[in-house]
Amino acid sequence: MTYFTEIDWTTHPGGRIAAVEPGSVAGDIGLQPGDELLAVNDNPVQDVIDVQYYAAEESFELLVRRGEEYYLYEAERAYNQPLGLEFEHPTFDTDIRRCNNLCEFCFVLQMAPRFRRTLYIKDDDYRYSFLFGHFVTLTNLADHDWWRIQTMGLSPLYISVHTTNLELRRQFLRNAAAPDIMEQLRQLAGWGVDMHTQLVVVPGFNDGPWLERSIADLAGLWPAVHSISVVPVGLTQHHKYGMRPHTRQEAAATLDYVESFQPLYQEKFGARIVYPTDEWYLVAGREVPPLDAYDGLQLQENGLGMVRNFLDEWARVKQEIKEWQRTQNGRPAAWPSLTLVTGTLFAPTLRAAAAEFAALTGAQVNVLPIVNQRLGETITVAGLLMAEDVLAQLQTAGTGDLLLLPRVIFDHPAVISLDDLTPQQLANHLGRPVALADLMGDLWDALLGRPPLLHLPA
Repeated sequence: MTYFTEIDWTTHPGGRIAAVEPGSVAGDIGLQPGDELLAVNDNPVQDVIDVQYYAAEESFELLVRRGEEYYLYEAERAYNQPLGLEFEHPTFDTDIRRCNNLCEFCFVLQMAPRFRRTLYIKDDDYRYSFLFGHFVTLTNLADHDWWRIQTMGLSPLYISVHTTNLELRRQFLRNAAAPDIMEQLRQLAGWGVDMHTQLVVVPGFNDGPWLERSIADLAGLWPAVHSISVVPVGLTQHHKYGMRPHTRQEAAATLDYVESFQPLYQEKFGARIVYPTDEWYLVAGREVPPLDAYDGLQLQENGLGMVRNFLDEWARVKQEIKEWQRTQNGRPAAWPSLTLVTGTLFAPTLRAAAAEFAALTGAQVNVLPIVNQRLGETITVAGLLMAEDVLAQLQTAGTGDLLLLPRVIFDHPAVISLDDLTPQQLANHLGRPVALADLMGDLWDALLGRPPLLHLPA
C-alpha cells in the first residue's frame, strides 16, 4: 500500500458520507455518516464515479478519514450486495465544474439581479452529464477527463451541440478556442459511448441550412447518437444581445421541417432520431404526438414528452374517476373549489383538462396562468415562475378553497422557489391551504381529501 507515503491526505478532498445503508458493505464494515472516503484500492477518489468504478470488485480497500484519524478498511462484497454509501455531494474535488463559454442565450447570463448566488453559476460538468443527464458542451475537458470517459465507459452522455459547424459554434458559444464538436463526437462514438444531443435554435442564426446540416451530421453518427433534441431558444427580458424568440408561424414551420426528417430516419434506422421538444407544439397550437413518437427515450427533463405524459395520465385518471363514481354513492367534495396555477404556455392544455375534470366531478375548478414579471413575459414555463409573482397575482385574482401549485416551481432540495419562498410561506401569506401537484391524479387526490404535499396556513 502507498496511501501514506505518496499523497498528503491532510489536504486531499474526500467524499463526505451523508448516509450508510443498513446491510450494505459500508454498513457491515462500520462506516459512519460524516466519514470522508479518500481512496479505493489505492486510487484517490474525486467523485462518486471513481467510487463506483474502483469499488466494483468483490474485495477492495477503503481509506477513510474520521475527524483527525485515518482508517483503512478491508471489505468483502457478497453477491449483489450494494456498497451502500450516499454522499453529501456527487463530486468531491469541486462542487461542480464551471462553464468556459459565454453563450448569448445562456440563461444564467439572462438572470434577473438579486437572486441567490447559486443561480448565477454556469455549470458544464461532464460528470453531471453522466450521472444526472445534464447537457454539456465538452469545451472544458482535460486529457484526464477524456481518459476517464474512455476507461470507465461513461455512457450515455448528454451533449449541447447547437450547430456542427466549427466557426459558427465558436461564435454561438462566444469561445474562440472551442474544439471541433464533430471530432469529439466521432471519438466518443469510436469508444462506444452513447450520446443524446441537443440543438438550441435561435431564429436567423443557426436555423435554416445550418439546422439541416447539423441534423444530418449528427444523424450520420447513428447509432452512437441516439437522439437529437431540437429546442427553441428561451430569452428573458434581461437578454442583452438582440436575439428573439420564435413566432407562432416560425414554430409551426420548424415543426414541419424537423418532423419531415422523422419518416426518413424511421425507415433507415428504425428510429426517428430527431425530436422537437414540447414547446414547439404548444407555441404553434398543435397537438403533441403520441408517446411512441419518442421511441421509448426518457428525455422528459429536456422537454420531450412531458405534455404527452400529462395527457396520457389524465386519460387513466378519467377512467379511475368513472370507476369511483360507479362504485361510490355521491361525489367527493373535500374542497369545494380548487385553483390551479400554471405558466402561460401550458395554460390552454391545463384549462381543457380542468374543464373535463369539473364536468366529471362537479368540482369548481379555476385555472390561473401566472405572467412571469421578474424574468419577463417571454418566459412562459411553470418551472421558472417566481413565488412572488404567484403571490401577487393570486392576491389580485383570488383563490379557491385549495390552491394547487406546480411542484416544479419548488424544484430545489430545500423546496424553495427561485426567489427563495416556500409553499408554507405562500399558504401563510394567502391564508389558504397550498398543495403541490404534478399531474391530474394529484387533483383527484385533492378532491378525495388526500392532497399531495399539503401546507396549511399557520
